[in-house]
Amino acid sequence: MSLPGSKSISNRALLLSALADKSTALVNCLDAEDTRVMLDALRGLGVTFEQNKTELRVKGCGGVFPTREAPLFLGNAGTAFRSLTAALAFSGGRYQLDGVARMRERPIADLVDALNRIGARISYLGVPGFPPLLIEPARSLSSDRVVVKADVSSQFLSGLLMSAPLIAPENGLRIAVDGRLISEPYVELTLALMKDFGVSVARDATDYIVSKARYSSPGRFVVEGDASSASYFLALGAVAGGPVRVEGVGGDSRQGDVRFADALTDMGAEITWGEHYIEARAPAAGRLRALDLDCNQIPDAAMTLAIAALFADAPSTLRNIGSWRVKETDRIAAMAVELRKVGADVEEGADWIRIAPPQQWREATIDTYDDHRMAMCFSLIAAAGVRVHIRNPQCVAKTFPDYFDRLAELVRQ
Repeated sequence: MSLPGSKSISNRALLLSALADKSTALVNCLDAEDTRVMLDALRGLGVTFEQNKTELRVKGCGGVFPTREAPLFLGNAGTAFRSLTAALAFSGGRYQLDGVARMRERPIADLVDALNRIGARISYLGVPGFPPLLIEPARSLSSDRVVVKADVSSQFLSGLLMSAPLIAPENGLRIAVDGRLISEPYVELTLALMKDFGVSVARDATDYIVSKARYSSPGRFVVEGDASSASYFLALGAVAGGPVRVEGVGGDSRQGDVRFADALTDMGAEITWGEHYIEARAPAAGRLRALDLDCNQIPDAAMTLAIAALFADAPSTLRNIGSWRVKETDRIAAMAVELRKVGADVEEGADWIRIAPPQQWREATIDTYDDHRMAMCFSLIAAAGVRVHIRNPQCVAKTFPDYFDRLAELVRQ
């Protein structure tokens, strides 16, 4: 099956295209709630688009947004909210950034603090440390070095990196990470896309060094298939027999979540790699093997591993998943509650979850907490031959609007 475009790549490419000179044709850009939120925000900033059947053309504004004052509603799209906060901090305009109720519970203080320390004027319109935000015209940049914490979200660092070429002084802007960096593959993805748009980032032992530069359009940019979305279909192949092949992402992918296929290999699944596809089937003999895995590199796809663990031969432990607590919902708590409904024995900690497979499967009604990944993950339990009822299945519109149609088509085949 063909995958929709990557959400992570699409939203980065939309912002970089808007900041670039000239126009960029985006091919296979994801059409879902998270990308529509970014598109609407960029329109609110004066960026223009042309859409046809094969591509979305973005007219770049050369790093200067035409609209200098606007309210921006960003739903629950963390990538859009964090990257636009950084991009607008020194843009010279006055903007209010807000989102849904859950977005107002997702922390952003580490990014705001970093920006304000170097001269930005960002204030909270509600609870300190959380959206909504007011961004006012900034003073001049007060330092050539900025320090940011990225142990809650790597998007704070990615946002700073993407905005850095536009605000860097003549000698460049140095960005340092205070403490641990989580989800590093997403930062590597940011750096790769910046390079595609003409900006290379240097590194030394402690800092990222970004030179003053303008983004240049590559002319045409093709968005990879979504590796996080691929995880559901690969897991289905691993637990239900298979083979299942996903197309649009493969061995040359830039996305960290392709490493989900390696985790399935560790569990005994048979994985075949191509340049632009991955195929999964169940172990030739026996059940999947249990695993104990540090999931820092695959935080989104790790949720699908929690479902695969239900089909394993012993309890599995997923570690270093503290970022789940501040996603679309508290995913550790939500997973624990819903996995128990189908018969699993579950333990949870601050940044880990341990899942013992059900001794007897139970039919269950699954609450999704308005979280697209909860809905998609728990649909796979039907592979055990039990009925699962998914509440609010429409929440998948955030990143994969026709997920259930595509799943039904695959099962029919």
